[in-house]
This record gives sequence, structure tokens and C-alpha cells, in this order.
Amino acid sequence: MVVLPEGPEGFEVEYVDADGVRRRVRLAECWTEPFGRLPPVRTVRSYPGQKSVTRQYWAATTRGPLLVESHLERHHAMLLDFDPQVTGLAAQPFRLFWPTGRGRRGHVPDFFARRADGEGLVVDVRPDDRIEPDDAEAFAATARACELAGWRFSRVGAVDAVLLANVKWLAGYRHPRYDRPELRQSLLEVFAAPEALFAGVGRVGDRLTVLPVLYHLLWRQFLHVDLDKVMLGPDSMVGPAERVR
Repeated sequence: MVVLPEGPEGFEVEYVDADGVRRRVRLAECWTEPFGRLPPVRTVRSYPGQKSVTRQYWAATTRGPLLVESHLERHHAMLLDFDPQVTGLAAQPFRLFWPTGRGRRGHVPDFFARRADGEGLVVDVRPDDRIEPDDAEAFAATARACELAGWRFSRVGAVDAVLLANVKWLAGYRHPRYDRPELRQSLLEVFAAPEALFAGVGRVGDRLTVLPVLYHLLWRQFLHVDLDKVMLGPDSMVGPAERVR
């Protein structure tokens, strides 16, 4: 049975602040820190025989790298980066401590995201079939701490294959270098009403020149296309987006 602290005083948080100073304080003292912009609290190193993959994901949201430890973490970093409501994003944001019958335990969540409405979102990445009792305890403690701090907690696993493939394709065009203002405006005008992807691009200009700009606009969600049900292709219907960033 997991016994969690009743109030924020039972939790402690270790993090590296904006000045590079490592701190460990009570949860009540730090929940206003800009965790979506702070450096990681720990360094993740590769080692021989490692089953997971340690690498970096370049986030368009922050114009900088995020440290990820597996393909699945990279996928979720990409989905958070793709979310137009995410304005801040950090990996390995802090180490949470809480008391147990075996002494104090610690856990480092995978991501912290700050949303446009100011809400904090803490994310742990772990497939359903890989959650051991200690993991379940850590996720329950993290969820409780987030509740006390006014943040939201999400434990995520496998990503739908169609959505993943489509977003991975668009992520290839997430860098600002694909934004060409003179083509952007033409594309927004052409797709002001839904139209097939290739047909609309052909109305703007040379396909090889225009497509990268269109994919960048779809990544930034200035334009909308259904990414959940079918693979992105020439006949995909592209139209105006309800929300943009």
C-alpha cells in the first residue's frame, strides 16, 4: 500500500535553477518556478548493452535540445512539441522526494510542459506492460504532488501508429528555416477552404518549393489536416486551423 503525504510539506523537489544552482526545497516553495525553461536535474549517460536509446530531440517550442532516453520518450517529446498550447518544455525537470516506510524515495519525471493558459503539465513515459510496483508508487506520488501544486500529471505509453507516422513526417519541417512568408500567405489563402493537399499546393507554385512550407504550416498548425485516421498524402484535405500559435 502506498501512503502519500497529506500536504505539500511532505514533498521535496530538487532542481537546477535558471542560474545553474542546484536546489532542494519543499514543494510549497518552488511550484511557481519556470520548470518549462530550466535545465535537466540529472545527466543521462549511455553505457554498453543499454536497451534504451539516449539521444536529443530538438524542440521547436524552445529552440533547443531535450534529453530523451528512449524512442518512446522521443515520440512523446515530439507530440508535446507539436501541441500548439505548449509554450515551455523541459526534460528531466526535477527530482521529487517523498517519505515512505523504507525512507525517502525519489523520482525524476520525464517532462514538464507549460501551457499557454499557465497550467503546468508533468509527464512520465512508460508503457502499460512495463509498470512495476515501484513505478506505480512513483507515479502515484508524482500525481499527488502535481495535485497539490496545481499541475496536471499524465502517464503516457504507446502512441497510435498513424498519428505517430504523420507527426514524425511534419516534425521534419519544424525548423523555422522552412517558413517563407511570401509562400505562407499564398498557402493560407488557397487553403482558406478545405482542398486536397497536392491540388492546393499546385495552385501556389512548384511542388518541390511549396511543399516544405506547407508542412511547416501544418506543423505549426496554422493549417489543419486530419492526422489521426489516415496517412498524410496527396489527397489529404487541408483547411484552416481553429487554433494557431
